[in-house]
Amino acid sequence: MVELLSPDSLAAQQLDHALTLPARFYTDPRIPALDASAIFARSWQLVGHQSQLSGVGDHVVTQIAGLPLLVVRSTETSIRAFHNVCRHRAGPIASCDGRGAQNLRCRYHGWTYGLDGVLRGAPEMGRAPDFNPADIRLPEVRVQVWQGLVFVALGEAPPFESFVAGIDARLGPQRALDGYEFHHRVSYDVACNWKVYVDNYLEGYHVPCIHPGLNSLLDYRSYITETAQWYSFQYSPLESGDDLYGSGEALYYFLYPNAMLNILPGRLQTNRVLPAGVDRCRVEFDFYYAPDSRPEAQARRAKDIQFSDEVQDEDVTICEDVQRGLASGSYEAGRLNPLRENAVHHFHEMVRRAYRNSLDQA
Repeated sequence: MVELLSPDSLAAQQLDHALTLPARFYTDPRIPALDASAIFARSWQLVGHQSQLSGVGDHVVTQIAGLPLLVVRSTETSIRAFHNVCRHRAGPIASCDGRGAQNLRCRYHGWTYGLDGVLRGAPEMGRAPDFNPADIRLPEVRVQVWQGLVFVALGEAPPFESFVAGIDARLGPQRALDGYEFHHRVSYDVACNWKVYVDNYLEGYHVPCIHPGLNSLLDYRSYITETAQWYSFQYSPLESGDDLYGSGEALYYFLYPNAMLNILPGRLQTNRVLPAGVDRCRVEFDFYYAPDSRPEAQARRAKDIQFSDEVQDEDVTICEDVQRGLASGSYEAGRLNPLRENAVHHFHEMVRRAYRNSLDQA
């Protein structure tokens, strides 16, 4: 049996002769635990948008690498993120997103924390010796707000400035993202390893074959993919009717390891790809639009959502087909297209590096 992390599978590869990650990195039952510790616990993770946390006490719940998290606006100027695990018996502090909470109350036994994470009350614990609520607080993780988007880091992660270096300048003031407002979320459960979904996102090579509708809006001959230290981005001229996006540029950012920013004229869509097992993932699509209540704006949004569903259904089908191929025993690794799959290679090199680092730290 081939060793999971054999030296040859982790060796850095040059783009011109690069092979994909080996199939076992998508199918071996040991991979989810490795990805959780080597990748997700050591990276910046997108959790939402500041418009979802506009008022004190507004909060969102999420989970990263198996760790439940609660992100809350604790004051008018501060957003904090805590482990969503009560210090009493590990119950959940919050079960769903909410607005205007005055405190954070565990629904198991009612232990109540302030918005600063400090325990304020514990029913019937007054006679417990040496029990001081002020000594108990929820563990906290780092938070960074950029372009209106909220990120957290569970442990070691690259300096945030290097994580997004150059994106602000590329977007420019006309396409700043902080002026958008959260509209709604759509989630898809996909029968593939999370890395299969990321691989698929990272190249336009498949667009003419898989996405006829999208291909009609983009200029495939002018489709460009570039890479930076911690992200890659794809862009193409875009032409559509005024009842959809109009004309401009389609811009797709991938932020390692699992976040995507799909930027089209008039809208932002973010994707988070969350592992749910070796051959399962959940993809959360959050839609954001500039404030506009006019009927024509509402009609464009409805058409955007419909078009997005069409593209996503096409991606889900091919990703699930690829997962079956990876698990078939017929495939080990394949040659990458240097022109069209440079961002796939870039992602695979970051995964290989994360796996190498996990061995060094073992």
